[in-house]
Amino acid sequence: MPLTFSAALTQQDWLNLSPMPHSLLAQPWRQWLLDKGSLTQNLKDLSPGHFSVQLTHTGFSRASLSEARALGISVRQMVYVREVKLCIHNRAVVLARSVIPRSTLSGAERQLLLLNSKPLGEFLFSHKHMSRSRIEVKKGRVNNQAVWARRSIFKLNDKPLLVSEYFLAGLLEVKP
Repeated sequence: MPLTFSAALTQQDWLNLSPMPHSLLAQPWRQWLLDKGSLTQNLKDLSPGHFSVQLTHTGFSRASLSEARALGISVRQMVYVREVKLCIHNRAVVLARSVIPRSTLSGAERQLLLLNSKPLGEFLFSHKHMSRSRIEVKKGRVNNQAVWARRSIFKLNDKPLLVSEYFLAGLLEVKP
């Protein structure tokens, strides 16, 4: 059964990580959820030479209510959505969903439309004028599999995009 995003995953129930005691996060996932660096780089470091990105969906649509609120935009506003599987040894270990308002896709940030199977993390963390908001977390389900997820707003030249990352159980089974 293919791993896909469901509407339930993109909706409410996100918790701000700041006031939340970190001890409430499941131990094996804590380091992944709390890390403020590049997930792409962390996955590459975990298994050098075996990381890949599989593009599963791109296109313009509407953000969910939760996503629109996080971005501070109207739910009627069109956004660019990019969904990928982050893989190690061709096995999906993270599902990632990026929601990018049209207004963000101007100037140098238009390159976000051309990423295809290139890692978004490399683009974000090499950007001279990138900042990241607080991290929010949630626990959900993907194809009857319990997953921990995190999301945050990145700003590139003060233009926002929302990145949500869903950590799959296979990540804990990766051997370097």
